[in-house]
Amino acid sequence: MNAESLIASAAINIGLALVILCLFSVFRKQPANANIYYPRRLALRHTISFDRSSNRFFPSVDWIRDAVGVTEDEILSTLGLDALVLIRFFKLGIKFFVVCSVVGLMVLLPLNYSAVSPELSSSSRSMDSFTISNIPRGSNRLWVHFSSLCFISFLGIYLLHKEYKVVLMKRIQQLRNLRNQPSQLTVLVRQVPLCDEHKSLSCSVDHFFSKYHPNAYHSYQILYAGNNLEELPVAFVTFRSRWDAALAAQTQQHPNPLLWITQMAPEPRDVLWKNLSIPYKHLVLYRTGVIVTQILFTIFFAIPVTAVQGITQFEKLKKWFPPAMAVQLIPGLSSVITGYLPSVILSGFVYVVPFVMKGMARVAGYVSRSQQEQKASNMVFYFLMGNVFFLTVLSGSLLDQIGKTFIHPKDVPSRLATAVSAQADFFMTYILASGLSGFSLEILQPGLLTWDALKMRTWGRGKKKSNYLSSFPYYRVIPFVSLFLLVGIVYSIIAPLLLPFLVVYFLLGYVVFINQIQDVYETTYETCGQYWPHLHHHVVVAIIIMQITMIGLFGLKSKPSASFATIPLLVLTIAYNEYSKFRFLPTFYKCSVKDAKDNDEFDKDGPSDAACREAIDAYRPPSLPQVCVGMEESTSTQPLLSLIS
Repeated sequence: MNAESLIASAAINIGLALVILCLFSVFRKQPANANIYYPRRLALRHTISFDRSSNRFFPSVDWIRDAVGVTEDEILSTLGLDALVLIRFFKLGIKFFVVCSVVGLMVLLPLNYSAVSPELSSSSRSMDSFTISNIPRGSNRLWVHFSSLCFISFLGIYLLHKEYKVVLMKRIQQLRNLRNQPSQLTVLVRQVPLCDEHKSLSCSVDHFFSKYHPNAYHSYQILYAGNNLEELPVAFVTFRSRWDAALAAQTQQHPNPLLWITQMAPEPRDVLWKNLSIPYKHLVLYRTGVIVTQILFTIFFAIPVTAVQGITQFEKLKKWFPPAMAVQLIPGLSSVITGYLPSVILSGFVYVVPFVMKGMARVAGYVSRSQQEQKASNMVFYFLMGNVFFLTVLSGSLLDQIGKTFIHPKDVPSRLATAVSAQADFFMTYILASGLSGFSLEILQPGLLTWDALKMRTWGRGKKKSNYLSSFPYYRVIPFVSLFLLVGIVYSIIAPLLLPFLVVYFLLGYVVFINQIQDVYETTYETCGQYWPHLHHHVVVAIIIMQITMIGLFGLKSKPSASFATIPLLVLTIAYNEYSKFRFLPTFYKCSVKDAKDNDEFDKDGPSDAACREAIDAYRPPSLPQVCVGMEESTSTQPLLSLIS
């Protein structure tokens, strides 16, 4: 891709983004669109004031000012820690890439451009002069790149460590703020065995916890399947204190670890009731099937990604498909096709991926929506890393060099070094398409606008407007943000010209999603920050890939001493990641007995008997008839119906 193609893509994407954002700023002021742009506020019965003057028909930036003015405490108190984790991730990206941009544009870019590499003297790729490809083999200038690599690696680790400590502190505080949640008093128990004497699961639950947790056990609800009231080996058990619940949830209850399996119960609104009917021993088969399906889907998806890269290589495309030369008859059209079209096509293809992965995660049998969406988020990230990042580099760069390699095999090292950096310009256009245009479309919601207009003019004429309220799509947002952070980190040394695009990407994402979580999406569950370990892992993976890439590039640039010097840096990064797993990770998936005890003491006498009753009563399907939910003391056998078809 040449400079003209990159400029064409930037101009189109920036122009579209400005038009879309202007349309949004006008549409959001119209009272008729309140069900699209303020569904969360409407659901909470907040008052929404609209400007009735002619100003509502003119674009404005007041929504940006409002988003920037939102404090973290406001987000935490009204939207929860999960939403705050996402916003802080955008802020981390802004901080990281602003610093990297300063280093890249002031140090690396002039260094690359001023070098004269004989390997690129006949190159037609004008953007290569701004990358590390322009540095001659064996040049001492590569030590500047090594120093920048060390700086960026330590900067990333420092920001991650700082963020982990902040998120951990906020998680502990959030658990205290939510100490009255039923989930802190309730344990989910699976693989309940039959009572030998009465052949009843209910009797077994009551007998076991009365005997082995006599002073802690309060009551229970057994899960029933269908209308025939068949007992399932699943129960929600409530304890008299948070401390007792934490101990029971994190303790092996039986010599056979496949019996009496305990974990802290998800929030009642987070429970996936139908998945509780899946036998625990079958989950391995379900999840193995999901992994196999994911691999097959990833392999199949390599076809359109490779085809997209064929468009970016217009010179090759003309040889493979001679009619493509007709494009050159229209001035500037080839720049639009090679610069703008591939990134748009790729964005269109990957748009469906999160929904496919969400469907796969649903089959895996997770007992809560939060677990399901965290799994889907990770699946999407690794799919994007494999198909969008690695396959783009290979199909777009390395395969392009195969023909020349057969003719000049001695040039393999230099051509491979060029291949790694050759896709920087494509990723610039992809960031523009997915960032500027993608975030703009996210906030405009054109699909809902079209659907609502069609509905109001056809079958919905004269009816009350629907409030388009939906849960926040973490599984759709987090993987793509992580992908672009991966791209930015890996290319921060190789092609620093890409870094300012990432700053714009994270800035726009920051204001867009503050607006969305405040006005559009509802909070359907609160994991108290469990998304952060996944984000931390994504960043560490990006830093490791950057370091491995630079080890190879230094070697291919005939600077083996720099390659060997990078190895301790790689080892240090991996060691830090292992340290984080031991130091921080357990606290994000378990409630320590210390925190549980402190929360009990915060209430002086601990949870009341009424609070325990309310906790166990909360764990029932919403459509359960009222006559079936009476609760007795610890000898209760009242059913918890699961309306499973």
